[in-house]
Amino acid sequence: MTQVEGTPVWFELTTPDPQGAANFLAAVAGWQVAPSPVTEHGGYLLAGPDLANGVAGLMAPPPGAPPAHRWMLNLATADVDHAVDRVVSLGGSCRFGPMDIPHVGRFALVADPQGIAFNLLSGPGAANSRAFAQARGDTIGRGVWIELATPDPDGAFAFYGALFGWEKAGAMPMGEMGDYAFIGGAGDFRPGAVMSSTATGAPPRWNWYVHVADIDAAVATATARGGTLIQGPDPIPGGDYSANILDPHGIQLGLVGARRSGVAA
Repeated sequence: MTQVEGTPVWFELTTPDPQGAANFLAAVAGWQVAPSPVTEHGGYLLAGPDLANGVAGLMAPPPGAPPAHRWMLNLATADVDHAVDRVVSLGGSCRFGPMDIPHVGRFALVADPQGIAFNLLSGPGAANSRAFAQARGDTIGRGVWIELATPDPDGAFAFYGALFGWEKAGAMPMGEMGDYAFIGGAGDFRPGAVMSSTATGAPPRWNWYVHVADIDAAVATATARGGTLIQGPDPIPGGDYSANILDPHGIQLGLVGARRSGVAA
C-alpha cells in the first residue's frame, strides 16, 4: 500500500510526562498504550485504538533538546531526501535529518516558510499506516482531520501545493476571522483545512483531531483529569461535533465525535 503524498501517517507527542500523557489519552481517546517492542526506540510509547493499529507515539524530549512540548504531524512522502530539498527550495527549512529510524523508515523534521514544523516520513511505517482515515467507519481512536493555523494562508497553500499537490478546495467564511479553507488533493483526498492565525488568534501550528465515540464524555473525562476545554463542542458538517482541549501540560488536541450523552446542542 502506498499513501497519497502529504497523508498524515503518524502523530507524535513530545511531553515532560509520557506516562501521565498515556493515562490521560487512554481515558479520553480510548487508546491502548504500550512501550515500543523495538529496543532501539528507547522506551518510546505506542498508542492507538489497539496495539496492532498504532496512531501516535509519546516521548520525552531527547537529552539536550529544547523543551518543545507539542504534537507533531508526520506526513507521508515517497522520498524524504528529495522532499527536504523541495522544502528548502520553496522557502522552508530542514531542522533535523534526514535519518533512518529502525523498523520505521526515513524521516526529517522540517518547517514551512512561516516556521511551522512538521515531519516527513517514508518507508514501511508510512506505507502501512492506519493512523488517519477520511471516511467514517472503523475510525474511533484514529485521526480524522488536520488543521493549519498560519499567518499566511495563501503562502501556505502555495508551499504545500508545490510540495504535496494540495489545493484550496472551497472555504467556509468565518466573518472577521477570515476563511476556513479546505485542503484538497488527488482523488477524494480532503485531509483538513487552513485558517489565519492572525485573524483567529490561534497559535501558528498544525493541530489534529482524533475521532472519539462520545464527544461530551471525552470532554468531561479530559476536564476531570486536569485538562481544559478551549473550544466546543460545536456542530460540524455530517452530524458530528468538534472540540479542542488542552491536556494537563497545556498541549492542544482536537476531538471529533457524535453527541451521545443527551446533552443539548
